Amino acid sequence: MIVDTHLHLIYRDRLSYPWLAGVPPLDADFTQETYAREARRLGIVAALHMEVDVAEGDIARETAMVEGLAREAGSLLVGAIAACRPESPDFSTYLEAALANPFVRGFRRVLHVVPDDVSEGALFRENIGRLAGTGLNFDLCVLPHQIEKAIALADLAPDVSFVLDHCGVPDIKGGGFDAWKGPVAEIARRPNVTVKLSGIPAYGAEGWTLEDLKPYFAHVAEHFGFERMVWGSDWPVCTLGGGLSTWIGATQALLSGVSLEDKRRVLSENAGRLWKIAPKA
Repeated sequence: MIVDTHLHLIYRDRLSYPWLAGVPPLDADFTQETYAREARRLGIVAALHMEVDVAEGDIARETAMVEGLAREAGSLLVGAIAACRPESPDFSTYLEAALANPFVRGFRRVLHVVPDDVSEGALFRENIGRLAGTGLNFDLCVLPHQIEKAIALADLAPDVSFVLDHCGVPDIKGGGFDAWKGPVAEIARRPNVTVKLSGIPAYGAEGWTLEDLKPYFAHVAEHFGFERMVWGSDWPVCTLGGGLSTWIGATQALLSGVSLEDKRRVLSENAGRLWKIAPKA
């Protein structure tokens, strides 16, 4: 049983995705029907939608669209990790609305597409602190050299639960293990940070093999343990590195020496605890 904590859906006729123009292989519609057809065959029983960095004016519309999709027959969607702008004076109002909607399970602000000082602003940090006690988590999407910025957020908001997306975005293709390993080990020392086993197939060279991924998996497993690891498909971005079936096959191979109890933690139980989710009936 697998809970996917990182699913992107793209509907270009409904929302604006400015960044897609720079990534031609992803500049297409990726619907929940296409995802679910493959996902069910692979043992995925529930999925959280991860915001797709839509145009700022479409943030609320994205969450509403995904919530509507979740009501359709056969949907695997059980919640949304919504986009947000903690640097905005309007964040507290936005948070109040999110707290009134149980479909919203957390937030993300992609930090590697904005200047580094955005997350260092007093208002940004104050607003992240507002998540304490809400049950809403914050996903951290940063490059290796920015992990120190993520560490600062985790330290300033120790009562907020953070999730480090994509194992900290290592440059596997460029042989970036040494530049990545230290920052990841350091952020893992924060008990309020969980690592997300996701994204890494897209960072490997064309024709990557399991051996290319093993050192990165071993490092996050050593420092976070399996009690603080969740799994995500990063679909459709994973299609850049072989696709959903390939990534699940690689995941099962990476977990082949792990106890059944720890596999369950990584693939479903930790997600259920962090986001209070369960498979759809």
